[in-house]
Amino acid sequence: MRNFILKLALVFLALPAGLAAAHGVTATEGNAKVADFDIVYAEIKAAPNWLEFKMDLSGKAGESKPTPSGKLAGSDVFSYVWPTKLDSETVGFEKEQGILALAVTAHPDFDDTPLFDENGDGDLENDGNVWHAHWVVLVGDEQCGKGALKVKDIPEGETPKLPATWPGLPLLLDSPGYTPVFSGKSVKVRVPFRNAEELRGVAFDGVTAGLRVNESAHAPLLCVVDVKDVASGDLSLPGTVE
Repeated sequence: MRNFILKLALVFLALPAGLAAAHGVTATEGNAKVADFDIVYAEIKAAPNWLEFKMDLSGKAGESKPTPSGKLAGSDVFSYVWPTKLDSETVGFEKEQGILALAVTAHPDFDDTPLFDENGDGDLENDGNVWHAHWVVLVGDEQCGKGALKVKDIPEGETPKLPATWPGLPLLLDSPGYTPVFSGKSVKVRVPFRNAEELRGVAFDGVTAGLRVNESAHAPLLCVVDVKDVASGDLSLPGTVE
């Protein structure tokens, strides 16, 4: 699976930003050990001022979540991810920072959406175990493993351009408050996006993965450690925004 991650980085660099045909990605069923992370189809559709991200699984979407560890360091994150060829600047980061992806995540040991109360209990800081959406920028880092990716760290002392809903973590991660909808074997996220129809033809793929917070809680802070399934099978980003 680590080789898949390396291929993703290579494909990202090789593919053109827009392709003529527009289609989703139909995946081979049975590639993941856990059915709710076994991708059968992934798509991104564009409409006036909206992008809609959707993933179909062979099992009930969102059923599995990480086991709580009681601490941030070494804790796990489960995710449904759409890696794209969109430039990182599109959502408020600086240009060409890495692979921009939309990720739907759950992680019981920390909360990275300080502006939102996903579970509705009046506490903004205890919602990590509720599925929620992020924009993330992924880059390679050998410290995470050979050919592995991580969410890009912000070096101490640097102040890069960041989205208004950046949660304050030293990562290129945004917490915009988009609500994922789980329905049977599907997960869907509708994202407000100005001029979304102009993004038709942009390449993407679908991935399910586990990430882990560094045991020492410092850079690399959040590594991709377990690729569960890849919609294309080879991380070729064959999907294009419809």
